[in-house]
Amino acid sequence: MSTLMMDDMVTYDVCLAWNWEYDADFVALFDKACQSRGLSLLQIRPDNIEYMLLSLKNKELSFCALFDRASVDDERFIPVVRWARDHDVYRIDPDEFAFRADDKASMHLALIGAGIYTPYTIVLPSYREQPDLQLVDISPLGERFTIKPAHGGGGEGVVIEATSWNQVVEARKQFPEDKYLVQAYIVPVQRGPRPAWFRVIYCAGQVYPCWWDTRTRVYTAVTSEEENYYSLTSLRDITASIARICRLQLFSTEIALTPEGLFVVVDYVNDQLDLRLQSKAADGVPDVIVCDIAERLTTLLAERCQPQKK
Repeated sequence: MSTLMMDDMVTYDVCLAWNWEYDADFVALFDKACQSRGLSLLQIRPDNIEYMLLSLKNKELSFCALFDRASVDDERFIPVVRWARDHDVYRIDPDEFAFRADDKASMHLALIGAGIYTPYTIVLPSYREQPDLQLVDISPLGERFTIKPAHGGGGEGVVIEATSWNQVVEARKQFPEDKYLVQAYIVPVQRGPRPAWFRVIYCAGQVYPCWWDTRTRVYTAVTSEEENYYSLTSLRDITASIARICRLQLFSTEIALTPEGLFVVVDYVNDQLDLRLQSKAADGVPDVIVCDIAERLTTLLAERCQPQKK
């Protein structure tokens, strides 16, 4: 592993910006994978962000590719992303793609336009735009439905199994600047001992289907035997289609199999993927998948960076 020296500037192959302490295990795997491919890795963290920004500004430092896992919730890292964009640096999941994918209202239209099943959905304007929204006919949603803001993740602002219009009225006030989706509540069919609810991870062309327990948030990888026996190959096709639409290299999606035999995409795109190891946290991602993600991302980066060094 080496860095490229040009005059007084040091150029790294890859920059990894991260700020979450629980990313440390993934970072160690990513670092090891970079080393195995001869990629030099620059880590920008909260403890060195000011020094790194000054070095970029003074043209003492540069990098060929960026993997940003920090700027979404830490604005101090935004100048790193801006620098990468301004210098035409290859970025894993550019913020302009991630911003579009984070808008559930836009993604809803894109998915149904591609023929992908989603829950029956009513998209409502933001509270700020229409504070006195007239009563909407929600009877097509059924007795129970889900209310969720168009942006955000981790279940923040989501109301599950709502039953009344008054709940919609109150929910819209929580994030008054955001549109809201009101969706039919999906009850999956049983497959063996589990409800057929899946969280599927996509990384650089590879699809990892997992059973997903919505109560405990625990992943269980779908085995090849289960995939064949329960006819679950559509999970791969649907996720690959979503990848083509959102143009992201790393994300997860949630898909439920209904009693009618339809694979319905329930949670469209989660691009801020929690990569804690399951061996360290019960609700983390299975270790073998996290390891493979590190390998696949560094392979992708090697293809992008190393030709520039020749």
